[in-house]
Amino acid sequence: MSYSPKSKKSHGKPQSKSAGDKQFAPLKPATVTSANFSIDPDALHFIPLGGSEQFGVNLNAYSIAGKWLAVDCGIGFAGHRFPGIDILLPDPQFLADRAEDLVGLIVTHAHEDHIGAVPHLWKRLQCPIYCSPFTAEIMKLKMADIPGNERAKIIVVNPGDTVKIGPFTVGFIHVAHSIPNALACVIETSGGTVVHSGDWNLDPTPVIDDKTDEAAFRAAGDKGVMAYIGDSTNAEVQGRTGSEYEVEQGLTALFPEIEGRIAITLFASNVSRVRSICRAAKACNRKVVLMGRSLHRMTGAAFECGYLEDIPDFIEERDMDRLRDDQVVILLTGSQGEANAQLARIARGDHQYVKFNKGDTVIFSARPIPGNEEEINAVKNNLSATGVNIISTGDTAHTIHVSGHPCQDEILDMISWVRPKIVIPVHGERTQLEAHAKLARSAQVPSVVVPSNGSVIKLTANGAEVIDHISTNLLAVEPNRIISAGHQAISARRKLQFTGIVHITLVVDERGVLADDAQITTMGIIDPNDPAELQFEEDIAIEVEDALAELDKGSDVGDDVLAEQARVAVRRMVSQALGLKPKVSVHIVRL
Repeated sequence: MSYSPKSKKSHGKPQSKSAGDKQFAPLKPATVTSANFSIDPDALHFIPLGGSEQFGVNLNAYSIAGKWLAVDCGIGFAGHRFPGIDILLPDPQFLADRAEDLVGLIVTHAHEDHIGAVPHLWKRLQCPIYCSPFTAEIMKLKMADIPGNERAKIIVVNPGDTVKIGPFTVGFIHVAHSIPNALACVIETSGGTVVHSGDWNLDPTPVIDDKTDEAAFRAAGDKGVMAYIGDSTNAEVQGRTGSEYEVEQGLTALFPEIEGRIAITLFASNVSRVRSICRAAKACNRKVVLMGRSLHRMTGAAFECGYLEDIPDFIEERDMDRLRDDQVVILLTGSQGEANAQLARIARGDHQYVKFNKGDTVIFSARPIPGNEEEINAVKNNLSATGVNIISTGDTAHTIHVSGHPCQDEILDMISWVRPKIVIPVHGERTQLEAHAKLARSAQVPSVVVPSNGSVIKLTANGAEVIDHISTNLLAVEPNRIISAGHQAISARRKLQFTGIVHITLVVDERGVLADDAQITTMGIIDPNDPAELQFEEDIAIEVEDALAELDKGSDVGDDVLAEQARVAVRRMVSQALGLKPKVSVHIVRL
């Protein structure tokens, strides 16, 4: 429908009132109601509260004898559906409701999707935390960032240790992964034994730590394993994952082929990759510059635990200009396109000290997490516009990245070692979980259950059964509060991204009759620098005044009636003119 502007009319501006400086208490997150939930206390139950329909936000719970044990508590990336939000958390309310029966939280390793939510949520759980020495170092640093965590009890465990945690007897097994000190758990209970794998692979030549402890898993299988609950990330991928040593060799061969500066981005927690990069740089006489708070934190903990003692010292950013371009390797965060990470800031030209020049090379030594492709491509486009060379996995014959997770042959090896009666795939989206389940069935596992978040799974010697389902939720982290991911504020922001807003101020007398011209402010509707489009705001004001004039003034008109009449008129007009259905807010001032 074509739009014709109405006659222009002058409008006064009502006096605005200041709300003053007022501090607001953080809003309490929306929670699930679980007070009526009950299960057989003599049976072992498993409930994935996060991480079984998506990558990230891992939170798992085991129950027996009326007590609960949590395993991992991690973050997820928010994505474009959550404007103003960077990270998501699993909602711990189900466990918080049972905090007095929650005997502990095991963190299998220090990747963000397994550890990152703990500092935000521990105050609601108030239980001891069990983790390996390296994970404990990272945990202490993270907990110190958020007030209220000072009383958290962090208990260090090592591979081979067995710890009694309430009715759970937990043995810890070393697994190879892309971060030091990763652990799997053998959870023994009166209802049976479960192997909870955490993240792992069968790297034959890891550059940090030892290989996955096959003998310990076989020993668990010999004693009898009722259920294996394991990593599904690469369950669709045939064969075996590569070795981190192959990455070191690949980078050592690739670096001499590059003439200018090299920047290489990775997950900050991939300490094995940091070591590989540093050794490759040393082999071709390049110095390494470390950029990014999380990278400094991870490498500091790695040095503290003795994992990086054989690499040269890093050089400071301010000293980089003293070196020739062919003497520099910049190690930095931002492999997933995070807007505030070092790589994205440099690519946009926003970094205070560093800029990329034509002929520099950026290597992406990480694979994209599903859902981050758009953000990564935006960074790559900025780099390309500057004349920077980009190398991603598949762009070179040299190995520049391997996964830290098991592929199909490795998963089948694990199943053959522990010989479980039940397999429950976790840690992945539905396609990965189903692929893992298919593998387990091909290995003749008697009982296979593919869970969703909130599935209440009863584990017995006769198999696994989903007996109930509880509501689960995600939480969103803002700078000064944590809110439900379904919070109306986020929904409103999402809508504003697409439809814009019209704000109307009406000054009326006690009968509801306009005492001044309607005042209109729009956002995302017009170009305020275009005089022709400013006419549209004038016409909205006229439309509102005409709509209010149609109301019966025989009796006093309430604010809600005035606001609804104005809102409907504006939405109808903007929809007819622009095809948009904006958010409309109405503020009424009574004289």
